[in-house]
Amino acid sequence: MPTVSSGSVGPRLPGDAALASSAAAALLRQVVDEYRQPLHRFLTRLLLGQTELAEDLVQETFLRAWRHVETLAADPSKIAPWLYTVARHVAIDAMRARQARPPEVSLPDLNRVPTTDDEMDRVVSVHAVRVALTKISPEHREVLIEMYYRGASVAEAAVRLGIPEGTVKSRAFYAVRALHAAIGSTESS
Repeated sequence: MPTVSSGSVGPRLPGDAALASSAAAALLRQVVDEYRQPLHRFLTRLLLGQTELAEDLVQETFLRAWRHVETLAADPSKIAPWLYTVARHVAIDAMRARQARPPEVSLPDLNRVPTTDDEMDRVVSVHAVRVALTKISPEHREVLIEMYYRGASVAEAAVRLGIPEGTVKSRAFYAVRALHAAIGSTESS
């Protein structure tokens, strides 16, 4: 690993800062290339396989290394222990932050949550349907009673009513529409 002199004797010239900066950048590039994968594996093990979080924490570790590049450049033999210590502390901080924050939960859509049926609602609905059935034609009413109250199939309803299956399907379609319209008019009155 390259070493960067920790200090120079004599006055600093304007080019010295640029030289020190480029040497620090070169050192950090070498550190990142050498320790990126080992640190990622280390943090992934610490975080029990959370690779995305490990990637974030590797970046945080290298950010802290960039902030302390002078310390690292002063003694290159201490780079690895320093990086692993910082990575471990960053991981501990991340886990503490997750424990301090309440767990994230998604709330169910309350419009889709089934509610317990209220007996009064059922009574009102039954009454509204009975009133609406009296307002539709007898042919439509017969088809609805056969198919929805008695549970007959199209074929069974056709035999019981003595009409073709196609007519049962057609009447059922228009009967439901008529019933819906009739219920709407009973609710508004």
